[in-house]
Amino acid sequence: MDFWKSAGMHLIERDPNGWVQVTDDYLRAYFTRPEIHPVDESCPAEHALFEKLMTTPDVSVSEAEVLAIKDGDAADNYRVILRFRDHLLLHQTLEAAYSALFGGEPIAIPPVFIDQMVHLILRNILDGVEDPMRARAGELFFREQIITLGDDQLVMADQEIVEMQSQSGFGGLGQLLAEAGTPMREVALDVLTEDNKASYWARSDRFDTAIDFRFTQPATDALGRVIEAWIEHFLQIKTRIQSVKSIRDEAWSWHIGCDQESTRILNALYEGEIVSDDVLVNILALYKLEFLNPADAMDSVQGKPVYLGVAMNNDKRLVFKPQNLLTNLPVQRA
Repeated sequence: MDFWKSAGMHLIERDPNGWVQVTDDYLRAYFTRPEIHPVDESCPAEHALFEKLMTTPDVSVSEAEVLAIKDGDAADNYRVILRFRDHLLLHQTLEAAYSALFGGEPIAIPPVFIDQMVHLILRNILDGVEDPMRARAGELFFREQIITLGDDQLVMADQEIVEMQSQSGFGGLGQLLAEAGTPMREVALDVLTEDNKASYWARSDRFDTAIDFRFTQPATDALGRVIEAWIEHFLQIKTRIQSVKSIRDEAWSWHIGCDQESTRILNALYEGEIVSDDVLVNILALYKLEFLNPADAMDSVQGKPVYLGVAMNNDKRLVFKPQNLLTNLPVQRA
């Protein structure tokens, strides 16, 4: 199934390991962003730099060329995009560039660019997936979710879409929806079920479906499968991830929070602190991760499970941090 066309799969190639190579077409897509693309009023220096980059996206650009741009805001935008471009070119693949953001000295890259990297990396990872619930669960990796709790319900929906519906105007996805020919009045949030989940494919780029994230529901299992695929793609390590109701393990030795709130809660529980029910209710899901090859784990945790947590903050938002699964996993490091 084809989905997430906005991720940019048509702009890239894969290297022999299946990683996403940085191509000229991928870079050009960033140069045509509204913040960069010159307008009629742009100065000749700005037009010249734009044409130079569109012709040869990896060409060297001097600070003098940027300083020659009369619009200071436009010049700053070029500095941001060129810093991002240089980071990509240095690492050659999106996966390597993404990993480097969290494994060394950080560079100033807008968070939206990082989310877009994850979007494309995950689209590549999930290429060929047949379960739409798995693709929808993958949206957590790069789009903030808002949680609705009630009697026997735990519904997760895209935060930007929900806010867009609650306000006048198109919001941040206006251009995408307009290009898809989707009038605002027709945007609706439907909870995916086994009966209607096939409808996800046709609307995947609108991010306008919700999921039931209660324990034992298909969406929680789907997220586990996405996490397994994410870890295997980056680390070449196979894992088995199972949703669990609670952590009852006297030998609890390692855990990973998939977001800031679950990290805070799991750290407190691990240290034996008393955590109130008002805080524990923020936990949305718990998982037990096992290494299929125990030798892949650090010596101190071999044969022991790793627990994962997913939680909303006090504003009922979930900001998933997929980098935690790579940087905090207790694996044997080269």
